[in-house]
Amino acid sequence: MGQDESLMAEASRPPSTLSERSLQAVANHITSGAVKRIVVLTGAGISTAAGIPDFRSPKTGLYHNLARLNLPYAEAVFDISYFRERPEPFYILAKELYPGHFHPTVSHAFIALLARKRLLSRLFTQNIDCLERRAGVPADAIVEAHGSFATQRCIECAAPFPDADMRAHVLGGRVPRCPACPARGLVKPDITFFGEALPRAFSEQSHAVAMADLVLVVGTSLSVFPFARLPEMARDAVPRVLFNLERVGSLGARADDVLELGACDDGVRRLADLLGWRTELEALWRDVVGDEEAERQLRSRTERDEEVEDEVQKLAEEVEAILAVSDDKEQTDILAVSDEREQTAILVVSDVKEEEEEKREKKEGEKEEKENLDATTQTGTQLKEQQGSEKDDETPTDKDPEDNTKKDEAPKEADAKEEGRKEPYTEAEDQRPPEKAPSGET
Repeated sequence: MGQDESLMAEASRPPSTLSERSLQAVANHITSGAVKRIVVLTGAGISTAAGIPDFRSPKTGLYHNLARLNLPYAEAVFDISYFRERPEPFYILAKELYPGHFHPTVSHAFIALLARKRLLSRLFTQNIDCLERRAGVPADAIVEAHGSFATQRCIECAAPFPDADMRAHVLGGRVPRCPACPARGLVKPDITFFGEALPRAFSEQSHAVAMADLVLVVGTSLSVFPFARLPEMARDAVPRVLFNLERVGSLGARADDVLELGACDDGVRRLADLLGWRTELEALWRDVVGDEEAERQLRSRTERDEEVEDEVQKLAEEVEAILAVSDDKEQTDILAVSDEREQTAILVVSDVKEEEEEKREKKEGEKEEKENLDATTQTGTQLKEQQGSEKDDETPTDKDPEDNTKKDEAPKEADAKEEGRKEPYTEAEDQRPPEKAPSGET
């Protein structure tokens, strides 16, 4: 947050532009006519009196209360990567921070008064609440370094989203989606999230700080870059005035630096008194916010802090609730996916088993068919071998069988002649049954 006291300008070192390091000297410098171009740098501290929590205060800060929730880190709500996965926590905050719920503070009105008096060169703000606009600061004089709720668009196709539709979604607690692109991308206000580039206007107009006659730093911790470098761009002889609860950055290190530590609105009122603008300032402010809101903001800081703390805790609880719902849904989705995967796995295993069974049956069929084929082949071979063996057992002859018959008949005819037979031997005789042998012969 603040710098070491060793970096404070030496008391013996006289300022080069101011008569002394005091708010009175600053007022004198303005009224002298030497100041023509005032640059104002603002942060969340300028809006706390309006009831909007800042981000880094120990008790009432938004990040302090979000740190206890189930978030990757407190700033994740404003991280573009986290927003893509879980936009709901941001829209819980957006519903509370959306323009229309809060009213400008005296500090906002003082900047508008500078613009009326044609002394305001540029307002560089880190705030996204658009309260500068409501206070009457011209839009062309405002550089919203971190964007704002003023416009919104799809994060996928960059198509603008109508203001009325955005308001209806945010206040209705619904996450808006783009109707213009097939992806139905998320719609986000033109707020610069962590992980996104700053608007072009920031780099294009930051040279205004180097050209300023006076730089007012109001309600910022100067802990976020590159915004934190802006005060360093002021020329060495240009007075820099800090309105804040504590010293921040290098402010106080230069000879013409003035530190007005305390509540922003209190310091601004003191400067307005010294300038002779107090009545004009109060009238402008009440005209914008109304008497009831003015009285609410004028209550003690303790009362306001208690209100803000209660509101921040309520916001944190709402974010915690939506995170719990998201976690439950995510867990349900995981279980559903797990069951689906398990069922798919069972079906796959079943299909694999069925396929393996078919392969096994096919393989057995092929094996049986092969065995039958082998058996048939073997039987055929054996028959061929047997037929060949039978042929080998037969006695080969070169003569005609009739010759053998004739040869056999010749001795028979001779025997017949010898026995006194007149008729020749016939084959029929050879086929007659033998005569019965006499009794006793064998």
